[in-house]
This record gives sequence, structure tokens and C-alpha cells, in this order.
Amino acid sequence: DALGLGDREREIAREPIRQIDDRIGYLKTVGLDYLELDRPLRTLSGGETQRVALTGALGGDLVNMLYVLDDPTAGLHPKDVRRLCGAIQALRDRGNTVIVVEHNETMIEMADRVVEIGPGAGSDGGRIVFEGTPKQLLRSKNSLTGQYLSGRRGLSLRHHTARTPRGRVTLRGACGHNLQHLDDDFPLGVHCVVTGVSGSGKSTLVQETLFRAIQAEKFDPSAKPLPYGSVSGLGQIQDCMLVDQSPISRSPRSCPATYLKVFDPIRKVFADSTEARARGLTASHFTFNSDSGRCPECEGAGVLEVDMQFLADVSMQCPECRGTRYRDDILKVRYRDRSIADVLNMSARTAFDFFRGAVKVQARLKRMIDVGLGYLALGQSATTLSSGEGQRLKLAAFLASAKRKRTLFVMDEPTTGLHFDDLLRLVDCFDALIADGHSLLVVEHNPLLMLSADHIIDLGPAAGEHGGRVVATGTPSEIAAVSASETGKVLKAEMSR
Repeated sequence: DALGLGDREREIAREPIRQIDDRIGYLKTVGLDYLELDRPLRTLSGGETQRVALTGALGGDLVNMLYVLDDPTAGLHPKDVRRLCGAIQALRDRGNTVIVVEHNETMIEMADRVVEIGPGAGSDGGRIVFEGTPKQLLRSKNSLTGQYLSGRRGLSLRHHTARTPRGRVTLRGACGHNLQHLDDDFPLGVHCVVTGVSGSGKSTLVQETLFRAIQAEKFDPSAKPLPYGSVSGLGQIQDCMLVDQSPISRSPRSCPATYLKVFDPIRKVFADSTEARARGLTASHFTFNSDSGRCPECEGAGVLEVDMQFLADVSMQCPECRGTRYRDDILKVRYRDRSIADVLNMSARTAFDFFRGAVKVQARLKRMIDVGLGYLALGQSATTLSSGEGQRLKLAAFLASAKRKRTLFVMDEPTTGLHFDDLLRLVDCFDALIADGHSLLVVEHNPLLMLSADHIIDLGPAAGEHGGRVVATGTPSEIAAVSASETGKVLKAEMSR
């Protein structure tokens, strides 16, 4: 009516307007009502991007469909997860089937049926440990997930004693994107978590402002932080490292063994064997990146790429080396009755036991196991790793290095894709870093990781232009006592388990 449309125009516009209203309504349903409709997608956070994509499914009228969602809660605050659960239930109620691969406790509790795969990872997994309702899961003795959800496990995380900071970095006048001229102190020598509802400005504050400001002022003048007034306290750190979820390598030749530099001592072990010395082979013969020992047909890739003209390229196993990457004469050299190709197919945990006595090899593999990646094959292509696995591999690489500089680690959602049991190992790694004199600044929504923190900075109170402020700061128990904090409500509920 406001547009002055006639009856005919109104009839023509009725259906498009209905669809527009529906689409915008679904954006509200998944908690994105604060977004401008013309905002570029590249400026959205990971969680926002995923929820925008989900509105495509919600906005349709399809029924009898099977939807498969992989970690849809990534990047979401627990408050936003509840809204997402409602959207998924609406998809189900419309006559569809929804399968969700997820670790989030709210998502598990709202499910009609839960299937748990385990009991461990890699070769120790692949079996159905539990199948039933969420209530049955809580009572199951075989379910590791149920033990954490019921509070029978995870006590060390829920009852963490906060450490005392050993200094602080102070940021003043941060006003990039939706930050409201924010001032705050970031404690050093402890595990500090920045949290808040999705879109409240966490990544803007931590990655795009603070981290880049530290880089620009201390290490890299070419870094371009978002607008801020000043940053002080940098004399207390010797390095600042962003451990994000970008791929560790885009080359299929890269693998955990090469990235962790554990492949070098492994090749030396093979080169020192009696058989290798008798054949005149050196360590360079045992790498698939050198002409000395790699398969000449696939040049050490293990696969051949077949150009399909106008179709996508097809990969096939190399018929010459049968995917082993090496020449046959190299594969004949055995160490404890295993070839170099056999070792690359081993998981980190299996390889750790296999190389007993090889101190340098075990020291690096131990770090990989410590961050919960003991199930990964040493030769698995880096391009097949998930973003969470890549992030933890970066952390393992630092732990395995000999660096002893006082480093501020900046991490973005390190718990993505992690089970509660893996979270315990990750927190153990954080504790080891802090014991070595390093500091941790983590953007995170996971309630258990928040409870394991020493200091929390909660942004909000809402998203977009209604966010960008500090709602509360302090220890987890102090945050839980702040009624205006959405994070505080979540922590209070988690503490009562």
C-alpha cells in the first residue's frame, strides 16, 4: 500500500514478496537479523557464512529430502546454537530427514536419535558404540560422549583454578567495523578467552586489530590493523603467532611427517640400517621429493592426474609404484620388517611405538599425539586434513620446535571438530605452553574450554551495531555471576552439571 500499487500490480508482486519475507525471516531464525543485505560475503565470519548457506535449505519448500550437515555450530555462541536447533527442527517438521555430524551438547540433546562412533580414532574407531535417544546416551556406560554430557567426566575442566597473570598487553581505542572505541587489557602468562554472541566483534578485535597491531608495532611494519588508538605492554613478549585454520599446505606432497619435520630423523633411521648401508643408500634416497628414490612415473605423488578435457581431472593410483611413491629397490630396505612406505601409512600413535629407542622421532610424534592427532597417518596428504586438524598440527609443530621465545599465541576456535575427550588433550597442551612461559589468547564458544580459562573477555551485548562492547571480564566464575552476559548464563548452567 505504501508503494501505491494497484490491484493488478499487488497480485503480480504477491508471490515474490512472500518469498522475500520468508528468506528474510529465515535469516532472523538463524540469528542473522543484524546483517545488512548488501554486505559482502567475504566480510562475514565462518559461522555467519555457514548460516547464510543454511537459509538456502530452510527457504525452500522441499519435502522428503535428506539433509546432511557437518559441524553446523562452528563459529556459533551457545545462545545462537539454540536458534539454529529450532531452524533444523523446522526443517525436520516439514517432512525432511536431517543428519548432523556434531559434538555440540545442545545439538546432541535436541536430537531424536544419537549414533556415536568409536571407541577411539583412526584404526581404534569405526564402530557403533551407542545408538539411542539423548536420555539413554546420558545413562550409557559405553558412551564416552554420555559420560561428559552427564558430568561424570570433565571435572578437571569444570573446576579449574585460575592462574595469576604475569603482565598484560593493553589495547586502546579499537573502532574497526562494529567495535565501539573499545579499551581492554589482555593478560599474559595465562589462558585468556575472548567470547560473545556471533557477530559481536571477536575476530575483529583479536585478529584484525590486536594481532595486526602487535605485528605492525613490533615485527612487521607492513601489517595493516583496523583502526585503534594505541597498544602497550609489547616488551613483555618476544613473538606473536596466529594459529588459524588456514590450510598448512596446498601441495598434496605435504603431509604430517614433512610438516612436523619428523620425516628427517625417520629417513636417517632407515639410512643407518645395515641393508641401506650395504646398498650405498643415504637419507636422500628415502624421500619422495627427490629423484634419488621416488617413483619416476608419478614423481613421488603416488597418484596420476588424468586430464578429462572439459570435465574435472581424475586421480588414479600410480600403476608403477602402486601408490607407495617409491622405487622397488628402495622398498626392499626394511627396518624392523617395515619399508619406508609402510611407515608413512602408520598412524602417529603406531609409529611412536614402532620407533622405540629413536628419541628424535618419538619426541616429535609425541607432540602430535598430545594435540589429539595420534590417529593421523604420517603420510596423509595435507590437502585432506580438516581445518581443525591443520590448526592442531601447527600447534604440534611449535611444541616440537626448539623455540623458547616468550610467545603470545592467538587462536581462533581451536575446538572446531573436537570431541570432549580431545578437548582435554588440547587443554593439556595449553597448560604445557603456559608452563613454558607463553601466553594464549583464544577466540572460542565452547563452554568447557571457557571454564578451563584463566580470564574471559565477553563481547556483546548483541551482534552487529549492537555489539562491539565489553560486557564482562574476569574469571569464569566471575563471568557466570553477571546476569547481563549471555556467556555468563551458559557458564552458570555448565557449572551446575
